[in-house]
Amino acid sequence: MAKRHVIESGSLGGMLWFGGWLFSIAFAELLWWQAILGIVVWPYYLGVLARGG
Repeated sequence: MAKRHVIESGSLGGMLWFGGWLFSIAFAELLWWQAILGIVVWPYYLGVLARGG
């Protein structure tokens, strides 16, 4: 009988979000207050940086 593997998407999504947040802080060279704000809006900072602004 084959074993079933269950992958919980909640933990995977959280890890991806956390990794994206850390990447944004380093890549966009954010200040400390921007890094705190980036917890919620890190895709915005990547968009601004990608746009060249």
